[in-house]
Amino acid sequence: MAAPRPLPVRLSGVIMPASIQDLEALRALTALFKEQRNRETAPRTIFQRVLDILKKSSQAVELACRDPSQEEQLASSLQLITECFRCLRNACIECYVNQNSIRNLDTIGVAADLILLFRELRVEQESLLTAFRCGLQFLGNIASRNEDSQSVVWLHAFPELFLSCLNHPDKKIVAYSSMILFTCLNSSRIKELEENLNIAINVIEAHQKHPESEWPFLIITDHFLKSPELVQAMYAKMSNQERVTLLDIMIAKVMAEEPLARDEVPLFLSHAQLFASTFVDQCKTVLKLTSEQHADDEEALVIIRLLDVLCEMTANSDLLGYLQVYPALLERGVDLLRLVHVSGLDSTSVFSACGYIKAEGNVSNVAEGFKSHLIRLIGNMCYKNKENQDKVNELDGIPLILDSCRPDDRNPFLTQWVVYAIRNLTEDNSQNQDLIAKMEEQGLADTSLLKKVGFEVEKRGDKLILKSTSDTAQP
Repeated sequence: MAAPRPLPVRLSGVIMPASIQDLEALRALTALFKEQRNRETAPRTIFQRVLDILKKSSQAVELACRDPSQEEQLASSLQLITECFRCLRNACIECYVNQNSIRNLDTIGVAADLILLFRELRVEQESLLTAFRCGLQFLGNIASRNEDSQSVVWLHAFPELFLSCLNHPDKKIVAYSSMILFTCLNSSRIKELEENLNIAINVIEAHQKHPESEWPFLIITDHFLKSPELVQAMYAKMSNQERVTLLDIMIAKVMAEEPLARDEVPLFLSHAQLFASTFVDQCKTVLKLTSEQHADDEEALVIIRLLDVLCEMTANSDLLGYLQVYPALLERGVDLLRLVHVSGLDSTSVFSACGYIKAEGNVSNVAEGFKSHLIRLIGNMCYKNKENQDKVNELDGIPLILDSCRPDDRNPFLTQWVVYAIRNLTEDNSQNQDLIAKMEEQGLADTSLLKKVGFEVEKRGDKLILKSTSDTAQP
């Protein structure tokens, strides 16, 4: 291939002589393309010349990949590659015509191949990282709001480029490759991710490592969460740390000020099914935390976060009804509360009210709020649901909940959630009201405890009446 001639450039009256060095010409073009009017008047032949320089310069990268001794000679080539990418990147900004012209030259394929070569180089130079970043920015810009370009970028980038870049140690490369993935994803390409789960999991890892970067977060919320099938497949393959990260994002989505859109509700019902079934099957794993050698058990930490998700989902009116009738969920909640309550009687337990001190002097707080959240979940599931109110009674859950209302360093809001649960258990349920009134009469529930949770017992003739001392709680 003949060496490309220096760039003759004529843009909006600005003339650059043919003898000017390519690097200087490219830098001038990059600056010119920052303005919309220059982008719109760019001769199409310019992009062919830029591509020629890019191809010629990439030969040095190919040679260095085959022969590491050539890596020291890369400096000038990397400079040219960087300026080519900057020029093309700027030319594509909000310019559909330039996006199409550059795409039709197969520049996307050349750029993608070159970016993959960058990962093979062992050069620790800022110039390499700069070229790498600019190449990804170019792919992001040419794909922006251009479906034809998105299809071509996807063809060349999936899956290798994403697998190569999403776990890169440079956070800007992770961010730019995430931007490309976000831009290119649609419902059909999400299906392809189900066959390449490592890419999806790498996005979770990217968010975990770089929570300040918006692109991985947006991929998860705007694409992944819209595919229950993908979420289920990912969840089965992820590490426990990655599961906690996904569950944290799910909590943020459900708790967001903006309510779930109508078309999102069926999707989140599917997510609720996955999380409820997992909690029912695995919730007793959290009891591993009672043993000091398992005080930081990651599997148990997932259960803690699953409970948090279920609490928020049952606080959502669109999801509550489904979870209230989910098989065995309420029973597991009551059973687990009983086991945690009994475990907490041991002052050395992570579930004890006083909190134990590890040998190094730090208070272990991995289970902080867990008991409160169990009671919250039970209370949510009993909201205006007599069948669940009666079921908790049958499971002897009411005395258990009342007995949980004690000072507890690990559960600072425990009393409030007990009040909430008891109100939901007794609302329009005379049987549960009578049970609590009789407990007070028999000395099984003292008056001060009932007052603490917002109730008092009044005797009317031969009957004991349980009265609320404040307004009815809302879910």
